[in-house]
Amino acid sequence: MADELKRTLTARDVAVITAGTIIGSGIFLTPGGVLASSGGFVGVSLSVWAVGGLLTLLGCLTYAELGCFRTGTGGLYAYIRDAFGPTTAFVYGWTLFVVIGSGSIATLAVAAGNNMAALVPDIGPMAKKAIGLAVILGLAFINVRGTKQSTSTLAAATALKIGALVFLIVALPLFGTGWSQVTEATPPRWDGPILSGGLVAMISVLWAYEGWQYATFVGGEVIEPQRNFPRGLLIGTLACILIYVLANIGYIAGLGPTALAGSSTVASDAVGAAFGPTAAKLIAIPVLVSIVSGAHGIMLTSSRVFFAMSRDGVFFKKLGEVHPVFGTPANSIIAMSVWGAILAMSGTFEMLLTYVVFVGWIFYGLGGLSVIVFRRREPDAPRPFKVPGYPITPLLFVASALVIVLNTVVTNPTRGAIGIGGALLGVPIFYLWKRAAKAA
Repeated sequence: MADELKRTLTARDVAVITAGTIIGSGIFLTPGGVLASSGGFVGVSLSVWAVGGLLTLLGCLTYAELGCFRTGTGGLYAYIRDAFGPTTAFVYGWTLFVVIGSGSIATLAVAAGNNMAALVPDIGPMAKKAIGLAVILGLAFINVRGTKQSTSTLAAATALKIGALVFLIVALPLFGTGWSQVTEATPPRWDGPILSGGLVAMISVLWAYEGWQYATFVGGEVIEPQRNFPRGLLIGTLACILIYVLANIGYIAGLGPTALAGSSTVASDAVGAAFGPTAAKLIAIPVLVSIVSGAHGIMLTSSRVFFAMSRDGVFFKKLGEVHPVFGTPANSIIAMSVWGAILAMSGTFEMLLTYVVFVGWIFYGLGGLSVIVFRRREPDAPRPFKVPGYPITPLLFVASALVIVLNTVVTNPTRGAIGIGGALLGVPIFYLWKRAAKAA
């Protein structure tokens, strides 16, 4: 049908979307903070990255079953809607539009402008904002023009940033001397402070891995989703886990534990230590590409949620239209881009994300619980892919999501109250929207 999104994506495309959305700026910037939180012990830090990858894989396996069971557009939004009702799903979609998705795009666009300072030292604040705005407008143009073309562009960018990470993984251990500075890889005692620091590090690591769930949003555009969706999601996620752990080994080799723990720009610092200042500047190019492609993946996927919400009659009607020429949810893409650009230009995205982005993990946990709901509600329904280790696998993932949320609420009650309270504002908005729809 002309008013439906076409199925054009293969398993390779799903893997590209998954990896392209996961790999943003985090792996190039955050490992130093993770090591510092781990008490400076490289064994603890690498274990946290590995365990964080395992927890991510548990979520990925869980959502792989959901993607085979519910093959329409909207992914996680649709899973929550069908398992827990339209109100809960709307709160997620509304929060995604107002803060999480658009705010993440704004964050990455501004980061792209700031990152240009590494290549053009004299760039001013207005020029940085202009670059951020150009990034959002350029990505909107690419995404409106076609889903397959957009995925091909994302594939090229993903190949470049993975290539840069592979270079770090191979070259830094060969030319760096950091491992010789490791005197004690693990602590003599795994006491309270070490475990507490490891938990703090784990939360940072799970943030770095976040993004795999965005691939579910394009499930309605995957060819033979029962086969291609789980395959692509698992390949993309497993590749990122392997790359992240190996990249951290490379960073230790390039900088040594002390310098790494004190670095907030680990990729450029490690390359600079091993190959000199010119190489440190050159690595800024794939980092910039990584930042932009991360925003690309979020825009490509999240816009499908707002399309699905519109089709459910709980969001702006125009966002549920398919472009007659390009076959994309063009209005949804444009609306998200405009709001992202406003956030980027105003600078309010930083405050919004600080208080609200952790709330997303409530919904990721609900997505995990959806598997159990569907298994009980529709036990005989065909499931081409079943999550291994059910129900332990989804429950462990749900527990990890719960830890992130509870840690935020306990360590920063004000932030927790504002974030959860802000998300709950979506409840009255949902009922007002339904009332307006009925009146119309």
